[in-house]
Amino acid sequence: MTTLQEELLPGTRRALLHRIAVAQAEGRAPSLVATVVRGGEAVWTGARASAEGRAPDGNVQYRIGSITKTFTAVLVLRLRDEGVLDLGDPLEEHLPGTGAGEATIAELLAHSGGLAAETPGPWWERTPGTLRPDLADVLGERPFVHPVGRRFHYANPGYALLGALVEKVRGASWEEVLRREVLEPLGLRRTSVHPEAPHAEGWAVHPWADVMLPEPVEDLGRMAPAGQLWSTTDDLARFAAFLVGGDDRVLSAESLREMRTPAAPMGTADVASGYAYCLGLEIRHQDGLTLVGHTGSLPGFLACLVISLVDDVAAVVLANCTSGPAPFTVAADLVRIVAEAEPRIPAPWRPLRDAEPAVLELVGQWYWGTQAFALRWSADGGVSLEPLSGIGRRSRFRSNGDGTWTGLEGYYAGELLKPVRRPDGSVSHLDLGSFVFTRQPYDERAPVPGGVEPGGWRGIR
Repeated sequence: MTTLQEELLPGTRRALLHRIAVAQAEGRAPSLVATVVRGGEAVWTGARASAEGRAPDGNVQYRIGSITKTFTAVLVLRLRDEGVLDLGDPLEEHLPGTGAGEATIAELLAHSGGLAAETPGPWWERTPGTLRPDLADVLGERPFVHPVGRRFHYANPGYALLGALVEKVRGASWEEVLRREVLEPLGLRRTSVHPEAPHAEGWAVHPWADVMLPEPVEDLGRMAPAGQLWSTTDDLARFAAFLVGGDDRVLSAESLREMRTPAAPMGTADVASGYAYCLGLEIRHQDGLTLVGHTGSLPGFLACLVISLVDDVAAVVLANCTSGPAPFTVAADLVRIVAEAEPRIPAPWRPLRDAEPAVLELVGQWYWGTQAFALRWSADGGVSLEPLSGIGRRSRFRSNGDGTWTGLEGYYAGELLKPVRRPDGSVSHLDLGSFVFTRQPYDERAPVPGGVEPGGWRGIR
């Protein structure tokens, strides 16, 4: 079954269908369903199933595994935005007695808390959560395998702790808080802790024979915040749109931008592979695309949600097999097909509503030492500073409403940009985190650190 919508060209739709058909056939998946999102709306859904099976649609539930972590991270960021906690707080401050309380909330979100990757004892994904009724059972006698905060090490138990934190602060179960604060406001009616018909059955496909084995479906108990959820491509398409634009009933666009910012210290292998972890989201760089989202897997299921912010295209891929198709690769290819075949059409240029003389005075060319930069003022009220050579540090800045701006990205993220004026009101220079930007290279009228040679510029003598 394939749902075709007029927003995509016929050639693009066929290319999308071909890609998932190859993935399902070569990956030997009992079924695979995918949805593409553009401009915040689902514009294509396609599905394939074995000859004996009925192809699913965007309303059929699959288990989404670790994409659940992104939902849990949203709940934690909500607590931060309400002022209930700070991401730099040690867990012990809000959830005492776990034995892992020295890790901060941000470190747990970013998998840099030093915790073990998995729980002790039997494989938690294929055994009942009743075997781990307490956090002590989730962490074991040796919760830490690395120094806290020193490196990225994917740790499922960390999200069990974050779920328990949400429960402690809210005084309700993680499931109830999630439903009330995220699922209902966003209209994710087919996302749930337990499967609700229609839903796919999870299968293991034999690696050397075309036969299948049913996988058990376990309630993960304390580990639920790390991987319990079931969802549909329709619901995850709405969730992808939320992760881009925000929803003030749930989480602001600014907080989601923070969630999408790398937050974990990467190892050499991670950097080489183009991977970074943020706050409940992953970033992967592949073949010229920068994709943010999350993958997920549990026995019997594979899942992926990725977004290309530059192209305004997202893709969701769900399959009901333990291994086989590579959901990230398929999702990335779906994004690439749309981005290349139908490039994003930019929004029309629009001028600013008001031309503030104090800001207009600042635009144009500036120099940091001898390197030339351009300061531009855009219709959204922010400014951008970028090297004219194309090489060097650049950033967008958000207005603080008092004549200063705060950096939003790169080296200058969080740094303050402010104009410094002379007694007569004219602009002397720009101060950016102590860096002095002047109208001329080493302008003698500005307080350049170290001073300016009185003899001025000269040739070879």
